Amino acid sequence: MSEKFDGVRGYWTGKKLISRQGNPFRAPEWFTSGFPPTPLDGELWIGREQFPELVSIVRRKSADTDWRKIRYVIFDAPQIEGGFEKRLDYARRWFLEHPNLFVEVLEQQICESDEHLREKLMAIESLGGEGVMLRRPGSLYTVGRSHDLLKVKTYEDAEATVIKHLLGSGKNAGRLGSLSVELPNGIQFAIGTGFSDRERDNPPPIGSIITFKYYGFYKSGIPKFASFLRVREEY
Repeated sequence: MSEKFDGVRGYWTGKKLISRQGNPFRAPEWFTSGFPPTPLDGELWIGREQFPELVSIVRRKSADTDWRKIRYVIFDAPQIEGGFEKRLDYARRWFLEHPNLFVEVLEQQICESDEHLREKLMAIESLGGEGVMLRRPGSLYTVGRSHDLLKVKTYEDAEATVIKHLLGSGKNAGRLGSLSVELPNGIQFAIGTGFSDRERDNPPPIGSIITFKYYGFYKSGIPKFASFLRVREEY
């Protein structure tokens, strides 16, 4: 098991760093210095609860200095033969021989019991982390959803489309108070929590897709205690 990072997916092709959608990142040459000629899969990350700043950096045409805040957290080496542990060990050994200050190979820990998992999850979430990823030992690399990989969180998350900005009051007077959103099934509701000051001053555009967290549903089908997480970014 390992921490689930709230970052931007990054795939190293062996020659360049690209997004989930296959678009190249404008990573400086020094950032990918010493990367192997074989693919890597990982996450660009700057810290817990720092997703908006990360997105701002990777989308900028010229952000050379700010890339020093980013770490490439590697969680797989897709084309290396063998199970998960062997592939990750390849990445560790490569970067021991080719050090790069901006690379981390994701730390894994054996999950010994349900209690151990709950303790790990509680520790991560108390620090503002998203949750835990469980990986089946010896599993092969797969693209997309897999029964060998399980995301564990104390809450559920979903996506909705922004349909209206609702102005706030009090300390939020003159800026975003809440978002009116619509689920894929047509149900509409408002989300008023989870926003940073920056996001209230520059709210997600109408028509954009956001991810929110919630804790079950009311009988009406509206998610309980919905809280904004992030805008879905397409790269």
